[in-house]
Amino acid sequence: MGFDPWDAAFVADPYPAYRELRKQGRAVWCEATGQWLVPHYADVSALLRDRRLGRTYLHRFSHEEFGRTAPPPEHEPFHVLNDNGLLDLEDPAHGRVRRLVSKAFTPRTVERLAPAVERMAGELVGRLLADGGGDLLTVVAEPLPVAVIAELLGVPEEDRGLLRPWSADICGMFELRPDEETARRAVQASTEFSAYLRELIARRRRQPGEDLVSGLIAAHDEEGRLSEQEMISTCVLLLNAGHEATVNTTVNGWWALFRNPGQLAALDREKLSTAVDELMRYDTPLQMFERWVLDDIEIGGTAIPRGAEVALLFGSANRDPARFADPDTLDLSRTENPHLSFGAGIHYCLGAPLARRELAASFGALLADGVPPLKLVREPQWQPGYVIRGLRELVVEF
Repeated sequence: MGFDPWDAAFVADPYPAYRELRKQGRAVWCEATGQWLVPHYADVSALLRDRRLGRTYLHRFSHEEFGRTAPPPEHEPFHVLNDNGLLDLEDPAHGRVRRLVSKAFTPRTVERLAPAVERMAGELVGRLLADGGGDLLTVVAEPLPVAVIAELLGVPEEDRGLLRPWSADICGMFELRPDEETARRAVQASTEFSAYLRELIARRRRQPGEDLVSGLIAAHDEEGRLSEQEMISTCVLLLNAGHEATVNTTVNGWWALFRNPGQLAALDREKLSTAVDELMRYDTPLQMFERWVLDDIEIGGTAIPRGAEVALLFGSANRDPARFADPDTLDLSRTENPHLSFGAGIHYCLGAPLARRELAASFGALLADGVPPLKLVREPQWQPGYVIRGLRELVVEF
C-alpha cells in the first residue's frame, strides 16, 4: 500500500507507507496531491524553520505571480478569517501579531486556568462513570477543550454549544481537495463565528474582564494594537488548533493504549508528563503540514522550484528510526522525545502548554483513584480525513 490520503486503509494505518516513503528518498513527488512529500525527521524539522518556505506566499507574490489561481470570491469569508490568523501569517505580520497575542496569552494565563481544567475534566469523567461508560470522544474528549477555550475567551455557558460545530466545519477546509459542500459549510461557519466574536469583542470593549478577549483588546506595543480581524482570527485559531489536536490526541492515545495493554497497565498519574508527549509522537493527530516554496530549494539533491508545495509528513517524521530509538514501539517512559506534533520555528504551537495541561487533566481524571480501569467495547472506525486524523468514536466501559 502506497501513500493515498483518500484510502480508508491508509488513513487507518499510514505507518507502513511512511516506511516505504523514507526508503524512496528525502523528497518524493506525489502526482495525486501535486506535492513533494518530505518523510524524514531531519528534513521536516529543518524546513519548518526555513524562511524560504511559507504558509502563505501572498506577503511576497500575487496569485498570478506565483502561478496559482485565486480562490473563488464566494470563499472569501473563510480566507479572510484564515489568512489573518497566526498559522497562516508570515513575517513581518506574523512577528507583530504573535508578540501582541503573547502579551495576553501568557504562561500565567494557562496556570490561572489549571484549576478549571482539572475540575472540568473530573466532571466529564464523572458523567462517563455514572453511565457505566459510553463514547469517550463525545463525553470527554470533545467537551473538555471546547469548555477550556470557551472559559479562556469568556464565552458564556449558554453559547458554548455553538463552538464545536463551527470549528469542525472550518477545519474541513484543511483537508486535501475539499469539495464544494465542505467549502460552503466552512464559509458559513466562518461568517457566523466571526459575527459572534465581533459582538463579544464589542461587549468586552465596554466591560473588560479577566478573559483572553479583554487581554487581546488591551495588548499593545510601539507598533500599535491588534486589528479587530486579527483578534477574531486569533480566537478562531485557538479554538480550531487547540480543539482538534486535543480531541484527537485523547482518542487516538486511548486507542493506542488499548492496543498496547502492557503500557496501559503501567500507566499512572506520575508518568503523565512523558506519556502525553509519547502518545502525541506515536500517533499524531496532525499528519501533514503544508508549506509553499517561496525561493528555490534543494532537498537531498532534489531541486524544488519556487511555486511548488511541500507536504511535511509529521506522522512519518515522528516514527523516523534515524531520530527515535524503536520508533514503532509505544514507550510511555520515553524521556528524550523531540516530536514535531506542535511544529517548530516561528509557527510552533502557541497553545502547546495549554494542550499539555488539558491532556494531562483528561488522562489523569480517567486514571484517578476510585475510577475503575477502562475497557474497549468495540474496535473504532477512523474519520475519512487524513490531514487532521482521528476516530469517529471510541466506545468504552469500566
